[in-house]
Amino acid sequence: MIIVNVKEGESLDRALKRFKKKFEKTGVLRELRSRQAYEKKSVTRRTQIKKAIYKQHLNQESV
Repeated sequence: MIIVNVKEGESLDRALKRFKKKFEKTGVLRELRSRQAYEKKSVTRRTQIKKAIYKQHLNQESV
């Protein structure tokens, strides 16, 4: 359960933004989407490798 204490004089929008940030960090929504359809381990590994290659390529360009 995520608890966000609204501080004195803080706008509701700011508190909602903090709640959304905390909720995103928990990864609940990401896990829910991944569980909607079964994905074989080989496919999961392949996507992880593709992401790693992509990130490595971005790091090499910036350096």
